[in-house]
Amino acid sequence: MADTEALRQIAHSRAPLSTWLGVVLLFALFGVIVLAVIGPMPRGSDYEETRAKKRMETLKTVREDAEKALNTYAWIDKNKGAARIPISRAMELTTAELAKQKPAPAGPIATPQAQSPAPPTSPAPGASPKPGAAQPAGSPSTPAPAASASPPQTAASPQTQAPASPPPAARSSPGAPASPSPATTP
Repeated sequence: MADTEALRQIAHSRAPLSTWLGVVLLFALFGVIVLAVIGPMPRGSDYEETRAKKRMETLKTVREDAEKALNTYAWIDKNKGAARIPISRAMELTTAELAKQKPAPAGPIATPQAQSPAPPTSPAPGASPKPGAAQPAGSPSTPAPAASASPPQTAASPQTQAPASPPPAARSSPGAPASPSPATTP
């Protein structure tokens, strides 16, 4: 029985060794495959130089094609009669065509519609004129009598407008006492 026990121990000890050997061989095989794939790829500055040369050749051909398209005559669609002409000739033809045209006369400028008048604002409490005091003729708070830009009130308007300043007669004579005029309602 001792022999069977010894054989079992030897069999158990060899199993891990064969497993490790199999794992190492798999890694080696994977490494060989990777080297086979990557190996033929060019490396270093020579590879970058060839790519740069290829890009420069491509750029040169694209620029030559663009230069040819801008400066030569060619058919775009012969059936439709569409042709390509050099850009310098196209600019000459366009300026000649624009020189023949006369400018169109401008129409009248439309003015914006008159807006509804704003309600009269009351002056500041400290700046309100006293009923019996006369204002000087050149004071900035009095508007000029002929420079009224607001449209006249109509009778159908619901707003009532009280005079904000003394009548023009009171403004014309600074020495005369100003009498308040009665407010009228339509």
